[in-house]
Amino acid sequence: MDTGTFAERARALIARVARYLEDVERLPVRAQVAPGSITAALPAAAPEEPDPFEEVLADFERLVLPGLTHWQHPRFLAYFPANADPASILGEILTAGLAVNAMLWQTSPAATELESRVLAWLARGCGLPEGWFGVVQGTASEATLCALLAARERALDFRGNEDGLAGGPRLRVYASEEAHSSVEKGAMIAGYGRTGLAKIAIDERGAMRPELLEQAIAADRAAGIKPACVVATLGTTGIGGFDDLRAVGEICRRHGLFLHVDAAWAGSALLLPEWRHLALGLEQVDSFVFNPHKWLGIQFDFSAHYLRDPELLRRTLSVTPFYLTATGPEQVVDLRDYGIALGRRFRALKAWFVLRLVGLRGLRSMLRRHIALARELASWIDAEPDFERVTGPNLALLTFRYRPASTRDEEVLDRLNQELVETVNADGRTYLTPTRWRGRTVIRACIGQLRTERRHVEEGWQAVVELARRLAR
Repeated sequence: MDTGTFAERARALIARVARYLEDVERLPVRAQVAPGSITAALPAAAPEEPDPFEEVLADFERLVLPGLTHWQHPRFLAYFPANADPASILGEILTAGLAVNAMLWQTSPAATELESRVLAWLARGCGLPEGWFGVVQGTASEATLCALLAARERALDFRGNEDGLAGGPRLRVYASEEAHSSVEKGAMIAGYGRTGLAKIAIDERGAMRPELLEQAIAADRAAGIKPACVVATLGTTGIGGFDDLRAVGEICRRHGLFLHVDAAWAGSALLLPEWRHLALGLEQVDSFVFNPHKWLGIQFDFSAHYLRDPELLRRTLSVTPFYLTATGPEQVVDLRDYGIALGRRFRALKAWFVLRLVGLRGLRSMLRRHIALARELASWIDAEPDFERVTGPNLALLTFRYRPASTRDEEVLDRLNQELVETVNADGRTYLTPTRWRGRTVIRACIGQLRTERRHVEEGWQAVVELARRLAR
C-alpha cells in the first residue's frame, strides 16, 4: 500500500470512527449475536491475494460491528468504564503510525521522557506523594504482579530470582475478600500459590478489617510462615469499598511488609480534591496503581504505576543480555526494567494528547458529573417501591436489588435479580452486571462513560423498571 492510498483509506476510516461515536447510542449496548455465529461467517483460511478495501469495510459493517459490545455507549453501566476520548484516539493513531518500541531510552528517547513527564503530571494532579517514580503498565493486573514479585524478592533478600522458591520459607500475601481477582492470579504467577493468599474479612462498608489483618500476620508468623505483602484496595470491583490505608499502612510498617494499593478504578477520583480523604495514608505505600484507561478517557491500555523505591522493582525484574547493554548515558532510565515485557508501546503519547487537549479541569468536570448522576440514580431507586438500594453510591458506583412486595424468600429474590439483569442485558437498551454482596445477588451500576448524560441514565433506569414489571406478571 503506497502512502497516497494509505492517506485516502485513513481518511475514510477516521470518518467512520467519528460517525460511530455519533451514532453509537442508537445501537444495542451488548452484542446481540449467538455464540459461534461470527466464526461461522468467516472464511476458514486467509485470502491468498489482497481483497478490495471496500469489501473489507463492508464485511466490518456486516460481521464485526453487530458482534461488538459497545463500551463507548452512553448507556453502558456495566463493569468499569473503558473510555476513549477523541483526543486519545488521535494520539493512538500517531502511536500506531510511528510504531516505535520504547523498551530502552536509546530506542526512542522521547517515548521514555514523555512517559516520565506525563506520569508526573498525573501524580501532581491527583495529589500523590512527591518523589514517587511512575511507569506505564498495560493493566493494573500487571502492576499488581510486579508489586508481588518485588515484595517476594524483598522478603527473600533477592534469593527467589536466583535460587527459585522451593527451598525458601512459605510466604503470605494479604488482601481483603473483596479484592480483585488479579491479586489471586498474581499470587499464583509470582509463586506464592493460592494458599499463599490470605483473604481478610471486610466490614459493613466493604473495607478490610485492620484488626483481622494484624491477627492473620501474627498467626502466620507463629506458624513459621513469612508475611511478605499486603494488597489494599481503593474502590473494590463489587461495590466500590475503600480499605483504610492509614490503618493498613501502620500495620505494614510495624511488621515490615510491602504495601501495594490497587486503585484501578477509583484512583482517577483523586483528581478531585474533595475525594482525596479516601486515600489518607498514601505516604506509607510502596506501590500504587490506577487506570486512566478506565475513567479518564485515555484509552486501553494505560495503567499508571507509582513506586516509592523504584530500585526494588528494577532489581527484581532487570535482565540484561549483551545485546541490551548499550543503553546510552548512565543517567537515563530504561523502562523495560520496570515491567514484565521487554517491548513497550509508546503509550504516553495518547495520555499527553488527552492532558493537553482536555486538561485537568475538563477531566474533573466529567468525574463530578458522573458522581452527581450516580446520586440521582440512587434517588430514583429509593423512590421505586419494588426496588431497594443496597450499597453506595460510592463515587459513581452503586448496587440495588429488585424486591417486589409479593416475594420475601431471599433465594427466590436472588434468582429473580439474576433473571432481571440477564433480561435487561438481552434487551440492549442498557448494560448492567450482577455481583454478590453479603451472600445475596445484587445488580451493579457504574456510571463512567464520558458521553453519558442524565437522559441516558434515566433511559437505562426506565428500561430496568419496565422489564422488572414484565417479569413480575
